[in-house]
Amino acid sequence: MTDYALKVEEVKKQYEGHLAVDNISFEVSNGVLFGLLGPNGAGKTSTIRMITGITLPDSGKIWLKGKRVDGSLTSGIGYLPEERGLYKKMTVGDHLIYLMRLRGFSKAESKVKIKEWVERFDIGSWWKKKIEELSKGMQQKIQFVAAVMHDPDLLILDEPFSGLDPVNSNLIRDEIKRLSKEGKGIILSTHRMEQVEELCEQIVLINHGKIVLSGNLEKIKESYWTNEYLIGTDNGFQAQNAKGIDWLEKDNKGRWRVRLDESHNTNYLLKEVINSGAELTHFEKSLPSLNDIFIKVTGEPVIREE
Repeated sequence: MTDYALKVEEVKKQYEGHLAVDNISFEVSNGVLFGLLGPNGAGKTSTIRMITGITLPDSGKIWLKGKRVDGSLTSGIGYLPEERGLYKKMTVGDHLIYLMRLRGFSKAESKVKIKEWVERFDIGSWWKKKIEELSKGMQQKIQFVAAVMHDPDLLILDEPFSGLDPVNSNLIRDEIKRLSKEGKGIILSTHRMEQVEELCEQIVLINHGKIVLSGNLEKIKESYWTNEYLIGTDNGFQAQNAKGIDWLEKDNKGRWRVRLDESHNTNYLLKEVINSGAELTHFEKSLPSLNDIFIKVTGEPVIREE
């Protein structure tokens, strides 16, 4: 048995002269939450289409649990697309059973598997409702159930929190974490960097079809750290009076965000606070956000016009 859910090797995809995916490689391990990131138009959707077998690479290989993806392994993948992919005139129950039957399950098997998720999400009262009668958030929950109910090896979730209120966002977030702990490989595709920072362990960041960053999220953030700290005091530490501080500002909680020059370290900063007579209430290393790192690497905002 392989220790990876997915392996992408030197994959390229071109459409009418446009190179959408340019020689990318990455691996998604079992039980790991993996972020597939980039702005709109970066190549994320083209990559997902190849992973799911909707289209095939022009060159390169994609492996799911050690088997080559050729368009016939869709039962091993659960895919929640960003766009609504539901038949509006069908009832919730008929729709979910139909999708399970397409994956080769009998009607009886389908009902057993679907029942588990209907109960987990407390949506039994929706069973006979037509999809078009549901709100955007309710439809998103149905799409999530449709992606996971057949117990796939790999989950691909494209903007999974779209349309959800805070309560249901937390519900989906908890399920994603639970499925990861159970050993599922999970790809979270999004341009919402804060969601990735909360959930993902490993990332690949794509821009203009190329991988510009990849690896362990915390290690990446550490590698772009610029000697910044966040300091909170209760009685007026004046950071601007301390030597060796190149740059500073106050955040919305009144804490100082400071950047030390290369000749000073943490001990120096703590000593300055203590000697000022201020009482230290907060002190932490201030790592850059993924959004800041992306802009530094590419010179572009994460969200750009198509």
